[in-house]
Amino acid sequence: MVYDALVWCSLHGLVVGDKSVQRSGKVPGVGLVHAPFALLPMAFPEIHWNLACEVAPIFNELIDRVSLDGKFLQEALSRTKKVDAFTSGLLDIHSKMLEINKKEEIRLGLHRSDYMLDEKTKLLLQIELNTISSSFAGLSCRVSELHRSLLNYYGELIGLDPRRIPGNASVDKFAEALAKACTEYNRPRALVMVVVQPEERNMYDQHWLCAELKDKHNVTTIRKTLAEIDEEGEILPDGTLLVGGQEISVVYFRAGYAPTDYPSEAEWRARLLMEQSSAVKCPSISYQLAGTKKIQQELAKPNMLERFLDNKEDIAKLRKCFAGLWSLEDSDIIKKAIERPELFVMKPQREGGGNNIYNDDVRTNLVRLQKEGTQEDAAYILMQRIFPAVSLTFLVREGICHKDHAVSELGVYGAYLRNKEKVIVNEQCGYLVRTKVSSSNEGGVAAGFAVLDSIYLN
Repeated sequence: MVYDALVWCSLHGLVVGDKSVQRSGKVPGVGLVHAPFALLPMAFPEIHWNLACEVAPIFNELIDRVSLDGKFLQEALSRTKKVDAFTSGLLDIHSKMLEINKKEEIRLGLHRSDYMLDEKTKLLLQIELNTISSSFAGLSCRVSELHRSLLNYYGELIGLDPRRIPGNASVDKFAEALAKACTEYNRPRALVMVVVQPEERNMYDQHWLCAELKDKHNVTTIRKTLAEIDEEGEILPDGTLLVGGQEISVVYFRAGYAPTDYPSEAEWRARLLMEQSSAVKCPSISYQLAGTKKIQQELAKPNMLERFLDNKEDIAKLRKCFAGLWSLEDSDIIKKAIERPELFVMKPQREGGGNNIYNDDVRTNLVRLQKEGTQEDAAYILMQRIFPAVSLTFLVREGICHKDHAVSELGVYGAYLRNKEKVIVNEQCGYLVRTKVSSSNEGGVAAGFAVLDSIYLN
């Protein structure tokens, strides 16, 4: 089965760049290796799967409403701005857009809401809501196809039915939303620009999306780093964004979510340039800020959802998914976290995996912040630790399969496209499962902690 799976990955593009091969992150076809994957899908209760799909459009709408409240974003992140240079940089650009009263009439969001099923409470709890570079839409649907293919052949022997793996159209749906944004922009010769990191091992996930755009929607894409955009970009008097002399209809960010993406002022200039243009941004600076950890914590406060949403049933569904989230200004919760650090996760305002603080390190950092008495606590939030079920899983990485105790995280994609008052797209768009050994605290595939997986409904 492992051999068949590895052949399938090679034939069907379930691949990433090999970090041990020079230039694999720059030149397509050089240094390919299969993406890390679980050999069999993860068992998952259908009732929780249905809930995760049901709330995806509600979360999309929430992000859009929050993004329009510039005052809320600035105020909620004001303390964080003083101690976190990266968040401060984003807020400065946002503030400049508010000053010139820049309106994003066409707003596109490609989101992913990540969940774990808590074994103690039997609740599906949200870990985070990603509004920038929601990755693996291109590869996650391949994993669902891989598992279905394996179960078509081996399913009877191991008692699994391939029909219990839900369909996963993530790459189709994301490409369709991007193409519809181009239609709304309404300049047929304009291109979609994918903003990428200089060394991008996960380029094939992105290339699947670009291929889908070209093959099914006749939309051409170009790939540029922030530094290249600074060098080649310009804005015409009417707001048109040109990069290398080519007009850009949609800017799709697969970089720009981490401080390391901005090593110099050139990258910040590029980010500001794009924001000032009339191109559709995916995400805009306000959508990116709406997805920060601090805003997630603010939205979990009592009566806060009511500020942005009207439907009481929708609000109740979202609240059902909220884990405990607290500011480090809450002295009672700080005391509890110092006493029982294993029940909490300390999170900075970062995306991309590998940033969170666990166990005794939570206590150490909280005690340090209390002693120092600075405002550095504003750079973090505290979150209830989720304890998912542990199961024996076959994990395949670099051609080698090993069995280990593992836990899984479900990510549900959502697409949202609006032009002024008209909502054109608001839907759930497939899913991603990441499975990691239970002894690992972090869950990023690209960061090297997890493997790609799919779900088996039970």
